[in-house]
Amino acid sequence: MSDLLVAIGLFFVIEGLVYALAPSFIRRMAEELPLITDQQMRAFGLAAVGLGVFFVWMVRG
Repeated sequence: MSDLLVAIGLFFVIEGLVYALAPSFIRRMAEELPLITDQQMRAFGLAAVGLGVFFVWMVRG
């Protein structure tokens, strides 16, 4: 359970850093979202999940 809480905390740290360091980039990304198809978003999401699982597997092996 503590690993889950650490992971959630790190998620908030990373998200907060992105918003704090690059707010204009976030706004531009939000404007581009309607132009991305559902299929592209799903593919990117699945790639991100796969990369995350790979990282966890490498660290926790």
